[in-house]
Formats: sequence, C-alpha cells, structure tokens
Amino acid sequence: MNMMGILKGRPRAASDDKVPDGANPDDTDILDEDEGSIILSLISQLRVGMDLSKVTFPTFVLEPRSMLERITDFMAHPDLLFGAEQCDDPEERFIRVLQYYLAGWHIKPRGVKKPYNPVLGEFFRCRYDYANGTQGFYIAEQVSHHPPISAFFYVSPANKVAIVGNLRPKSRFLGNSVQTVMDGDNRVQLLGRPEDGEYVITMPNMFARGILFGKMVLELGDACSAHCGAHDVHADIEFKTKGFFSGAYNAIAGRARRGTAELGEISGKWSEVMEFRSAKTGQTRVLFDVQKDGSKMAPKWVAPEDEQEQYESRRLWKDLTKAILAKDMEAATAAKTAVENAQREQRGARELSGEAFAPRFFAPRDGRWEPTLARLPEDAEKAVGAVQEWIWGRDARS
Repeated sequence: MNMMGILKGRPRAASDDKVPDGANPDDTDILDEDEGSIILSLISQLRVGMDLSKVTFPTFVLEPRSMLERITDFMAHPDLLFGAEQCDDPEERFIRVLQYYLAGWHIKPRGVKKPYNPVLGEFFRCRYDYANGTQGFYIAEQVSHHPPISAFFYVSPANKVAIVGNLRPKSRFLGNSVQTVMDGDNRVQLLGRPEDGEYVITMPNMFARGILFGKMVLELGDACSAHCGAHDVHADIEFKTKGFFSGAYNAIAGRARRGTAELGEISGKWSEVMEFRSAKTGQTRVLFDVQKDGSKMAPKWVAPEDEQEQYESRRLWKDLTKAILAKDMEAATAAKTAVENAQREQRGARELSGEAFAPRFFAPRDGRWEPTLARLPEDAEKAVGAVQEWIWGRDARS
C-alpha cells in the first residue's frame, strides 16, 4: 500500500498537540514542522508489513544512548532479587523474579525515542556499587549484524544473582505505527539455589503509535512469559495496548501457575503500580510501585570516554550523542553516518580477506550466545576478581 496520497502535505493539527486521554505525557511526542516533513518523506517510501532493519531513521527520533546501554534499565532494581535464594518456598522465589522483571519497564526516555542500533563488535560495560558494600557487573556486546543480536550478562557474586540474555529486535511498519518485536529472552539464575536452574523470561513488543495521524505515543503490547522449569512454575503476562474505543494505556494482566494449579493474578500498570493477588490466601501484595520506589535505582559506574576503547558504546557514539543533546540534527546525521560508513568498510575488508568476525565476550552455545567467562569461584571475593579481570583485564579497578 503506497501511503503517498495519504501523506502529501499533511500538517499536524492543533488537536494533535493534546495528549491522548489516559496516556502519560512522558510517552508522547509532538513533531515540529521540519521533523514532521522528514517523517512523512520517510513513511512515503514504506509499505505495510515492511521490515525496517535496513531503513535509516532520522536522528531526532533517537535516544542518546546505545541499545546495549539501554538494557541496563533491567539492572536498576537488583534489590528485588537480592536475598531471593534465602526463601525456602519456590513459589515465593518465582514471585521475586517477577518483581525484578516488571520493575524495569518504567525506565524510558521521554517521548517516542529509539536507542542507537549497535554496530558489530560494539560493547558496553559498567559496574554497580551497592549501599551494602557489594558490587554488580554488566557487559553487553553486539555479536551479530544480520540478524542483529545483542548479548548481555549481569552478575553480582556476593548477592548470588546472574542474568544472561540475548535480544533480537525486529521492526515492522504497520501503517499508523511501527512495531518492534523483541525476540530473545532473559535467563535469571539465583546462584544460591542451583536446583532452580534458570528462570526464562521473554519480552513484550513495543509500538510507536500515531505516525500518520494523531499524537505519537509509545506503548508496550502483546504477551510475554516467565518460566522456571525445575519447579514447573510459570506466568503468562499480557501488556495491553489501548483499543481505539476502550481500554487503558500501560495496563498489564496475567496469571501465575504451578503445573495446573493457580497461584494468583497479576494486574495494574507498568508505569504506576503492579500487584499480585494470591489464589491461596486471596491477599494482594504490591509487586512494584513506580511512584514510591521508581527513583531508587542503582547507579552505575562507567569509565570516562577518554579511557574507553574505540568500540565501547559511549566513546563510539560520543559525537552523535553530543550533537543530539545540542539539538544539532545536521551534526548528528554526519556523526551517525561516519560510524555506519566505518562499519561498512570493516565489513567489506573482512569479506575480502575471508576473515570471520569473532565476538570478544560471548560465544555461541546450543543456539544461544553465552558469556565466555569461566565458572565462577565459590568465594564471592575471588568471583568478583575473576569477573573484573574478564570484563576489564588485569588492570580492572577495585
């Protein structure tokens, strides 16, 4: 379907400036005249159902950080997992993992923005220093270009938590919206409960609505799941998108079961309060309250850009980030193009030499990308040293 006839000369009316009823103003965007013209020109070249992996989006829709760094949003509330291994009830441990997962969604840029698409070999690493004197460590790497795959690993040895994940986003043009399918999963391990195995969690999809008409709004939608095979505990959660005539923004609903037995219901809004109602007791508990606890995010330490390697995210994209923050879209486009051209040149050189790209921190195993870190020592202090050396080398900071 060619959208040219619909789009030609389409201005945004004054009514477009209103936030849709029930939507969070932070999830919406108003485009100025120049931005709107660029978006319309881009959309006129698209077809419904088209894969957007090779489409270059204008820089004003970019969030000033890489997807590799954006994944750290899910490591912002680790206290929800810390100590979970001490719970003797496997159902309670499962609920704790659900809390961690659901707490990460409220963190997002203002408006309808997308992070930078990482280039092959790009990586992001950071350290967390917690109030109880313990530490956490995170490393993410772009391990594949076609298809794009981001692999990531988080571990806090003293708190006995590890998270391994692969993310394979795919975007499609749907007419008045863009859908990003978030293929991949997070696999949580409570290191103090090896009998639990992995808690495997999938992700909802993202939608940028109102591209052709109306206000641009960011939504999460569709179903995702959490599963612990060792105890046959699972939850199916739906991130609800607002219907044209009914429904609410940012709502979630789901059920948790152990085998076929009902454990309880999940409800609320991922941007406000989420609750769990136990089928056994009928009691309701808060899983996460954004207004109360959303600001209690664990800060991360990242090396200054001049101390980073060439392909670390913040250094790699520093000119683009600087231009976006300065609202200099011409400089931003030039900076983004420079990184992408350098990537194409490297890809061409590898093809000529027959050299295959080899990721630095991850390796394929059983159809997934796993960290190359050797098995961690049982002693937490020695484990911290092993992780630091693996991520930063022998000169890692203590």
